[in-house]
Amino acid sequence: MTENLPRTARPLRVLAAMSGGVDSAVAAARAVEAGHDVTGVHLALSANPQSFRTGARGCCTIEDSRDARRAADVIGIPFYCWDLAERFREDVVEDFVAEYEAGRTPNPCLRCNEKIKFAALLDKALALGFDAVCTGHYATIVEKEDGTREMHRASDIAKDQSYVLGVLDEKQLAHALFPLGDTVTTKDEIRAEAERRGLAVAKKPDSHDICFIADGDTQGFLAKRLGKAEGDIVDGATGEKVGTHDGAYGFTIGQRKGLRIGHPAPDGKPRYVLDISPVNNTVTVGPVEALDVTALTAIRPRWCGATEAAAGTYTAQLRAHGGETEVFAEVVDGELRVRFTEPVRGVAPGQAIVLYDGTRVVGSATIATTTRAASATASASA
Repeated sequence: MTENLPRTARPLRVLAAMSGGVDSAVAAARAVEAGHDVTGVHLALSANPQSFRTGARGCCTIEDSRDARRAADVIGIPFYCWDLAERFREDVVEDFVAEYEAGRTPNPCLRCNEKIKFAALLDKALALGFDAVCTGHYATIVEKEDGTREMHRASDIAKDQSYVLGVLDEKQLAHALFPLGDTVTTKDEIRAEAERRGLAVAKKPDSHDICFIADGDTQGFLAKRLGKAEGDIVDGATGEKVGTHDGAYGFTIGQRKGLRIGHPAPDGKPRYVLDISPVNNTVTVGPVEALDVTALTAIRPRWCGATEAAAGTYTAQLRAHGGETEVFAEVVDGELRVRFTEPVRGVAPGQAIVLYDGTRVVGSATIATTTRAASATASASA
């Protein structure tokens, strides 16, 4: 098994981000085993951890910090808990709410990696003299002969998490370690390794969904912060009002369930959310074919390398657990312009598009507008 750690003649001072889960614990243990000087740190991301999830469903609870501390004790490394709650609230939680309010669909995990784990945490680590931050993400870093680094998909594609890491730039990659990236094993084998190492988190279930939404009810979470705002649901083809809603922020492009439409479409087929307009608080619905997207424009591109991507053919991933699709991409006036070889569905402003060249992560950008095949018009975020 390769270390997926940089070639170096000296041990590195490594700060291991320990969430309290099995992956980050095993990653920290492997970094120690590789000969590095490792310190564990748990990020306190809530001013009131009791309000975040408990048990298996989160990564921001008091019990998670205790699990992380116990794992650090077993591994034999120093351990600290750092309070980044205010930064997390501003950069992740408030951004999440603002994006939904603007009719866009954000990815908070990606934003957390960009703003917290590989910005706030990394900056503090470097200021304290650490060489790198280590996490339990499944991705691979390849160091080239000239010393530059590339990020690639994990060896086990089924566990690959490179999509949510696509925002990392060249400097951040130079100080990132992903010891699990070369692991071609099942999650059960990772758990077995944790058990062999005596880590109590070996049988702890994975966290899932959004860590800062205590009960998993995203719509309820947004309603508490944005308030109810009744509006119309309209048919995209006829403009006819077909229902009402309590807030446009409660919908996403491509959504089918929970539309509360009073009567079926004339053709008897299901309707899907086609557009969300926060300006007039209207949700537009229509047939599934109207979701076909042939092109998009994405803003704020971030490249996993020294230079921006050259115009050419790549593959793209549009959601954390989605597949790849072939695209032609180029940068025009600082924006990423993408054309799909075959139409794709469920693409929404606010989502991230991550470009790949084979297994190499080229970069990431935030979708701003999409061009639909049916109407040949762009759907823009507000």
